[in-house]
Amino acid sequence: MGKVFNVTANCDPQRHYMVDITERLRKIKDMVDRGDYFTINRARQYGKTTTLIALASFLHEDYYVISLDFQMLSESDFRTEETFAGAFAREILFSEEESNFIPENIANQLRNYADGVVEQAGLAKLFAVISSWCGISEKPVVLLIDEVDQASNYQVFLDFLGLLRGYYIRRAKRPAFQSVILAGVYDIKNLRSKFVKEREHSTNNPWNIAADFLVDMSFSAREIAGMLQEYEADHVTGMDVDAIAELIYDYTSGYPYLVSRICKLLDEQIVGTRDFLSQTAVWTANGVVTAVGKIVTEDNTLFESLEDKIRAFPDLRELLHSLLMNGKEISNVPGNIAIGTAKMFGFVRIENNKVVVANRIFEMRLYNMFLTSSEMQESRMYSAGDRDKYQFIKDNGLDMKLILERFVVAFDDLYGDQPQKFVEEDGRRYFLLYLRPIINGTGNYYIESRTRNQERTDVIIDYRGNQYVCELKIWRGNSYNERGENQLMAYLDYYHLKKGYMLSFNFNKKKEIGVKEIVLDDKVLIEAVV
Repeated sequence: MGKVFNVTANCDPQRHYMVDITERLRKIKDMVDRGDYFTINRARQYGKTTTLIALASFLHEDYYVISLDFQMLSESDFRTEETFAGAFAREILFSEEESNFIPENIANQLRNYADGVVEQAGLAKLFAVISSWCGISEKPVVLLIDEVDQASNYQVFLDFLGLLRGYYIRRAKRPAFQSVILAGVYDIKNLRSKFVKEREHSTNNPWNIAADFLVDMSFSAREIAGMLQEYEADHVTGMDVDAIAELIYDYTSGYPYLVSRICKLLDEQIVGTRDFLSQTAVWTANGVVTAVGKIVTEDNTLFESLEDKIRAFPDLRELLHSLLMNGKEISNVPGNIAIGTAKMFGFVRIENNKVVVANRIFEMRLYNMFLTSSEMQESRMYSAGDRDKYQFIKDNGLDMKLILERFVVAFDDLYGDQPQKFVEEDGRRYFLLYLRPIINGTGNYYIESRTRNQERTDVIIDYRGNQYVCELKIWRGNSYNERGENQLMAYLDYYHLKKGYMLSFNFNKKKEIGVKEIVLDDKVLIEAVV
């Protein structure tokens, strides 16, 4: 059986099409060589487990590697210091079972802990045994622990981290692990955000020895192209590898699960459907956009986890709502809990010191969540779009000019007499509310982060393989409007489009509402004013 794209558990290069992560493994090994202790904190399904498994092999020549997974421990293993010490010893023995690099006398002592026959078998005694082993080991010993989130609710885990810290500080006199790498979603430096019960002594940070982990684990367009090149060698689809890789990156920003999910859908589900009868047809821009639309509307473990976090953290929901629905520009403020939480769970990234949604697919999903809430669906503007929706489909695409014409009428009828401040804050939201039922189930849209601010927003609409760019802005006079036209023309060049759309919210009492068509060079601009 040939290779496939994988989106569950860890990836195996013998069975799965994978991005080559050799370069990031080298960077992590550099940290190990320095003797760093650190944490790989990344969002769900970001390749942490795959990286740790690959890292264990990558380090094999120079180090003895103990690879543990705290998912293999039960709740009872964390109940007391003695039970945790026994479970930890047991997992170390399992980890080195095939290599047999633990000296027999050390292995016997670990078995006694695992079997529960050591009196007062606390962690301090176990660490003394481990220290003896590290002191006589032929190679330095590296400890890798995956899924540390499983342990972070337990006081015994803090004690464990404290001992790691103590031996790290004194390792010139007391032998210790060469390096310790913990992997999980939650930042071990901020355990208080995860603890169910806050205790005074748990506010101290037992992991302040950790080095900053700055290795980028997202996939670049070049790395995605390398994976697709391997696929192309096997299947000969005729795809433009670099162009498809760049498009996948544009939608995912290199989020590993999303990259693999798009590819898996193209390879296994979309190919053979009515519009994509062959692999040549599916590995195209239209195929990628179709896969993105399918992802945005499907239920999967990643989206379930993200939406659970939004429900559990009200400040996170408020941040995302302000960012998306109000078009608010949010600066990265160190120590801001909501921003830190959003970064930790992978919702956002920092770009030019501004908070932006992590990728277009997340943005689409979040817009869908906010705009299809019962509160939003009961709004008059959503109802207006739902009422008008069937008249806008033309030649298997959208009649965007007609959409703008009908929106102008609906907006003026519903909100034309509202105070200026009210309209300035909510104008963009009303357009997205009107648009949502029109493209629901068939298309999606996202906001181009490079143009998001309080005066201008570019909405990119994907519908049946077609793209439409609509600039939303506040009217600031004719000269400002002309600059906006020039900006939109440049943006159309970027998207290789000949027609663009502008929607201006004008608060002048003598404004002239309506829609007009302007020809500028080889471009056509449809401008609407409300």
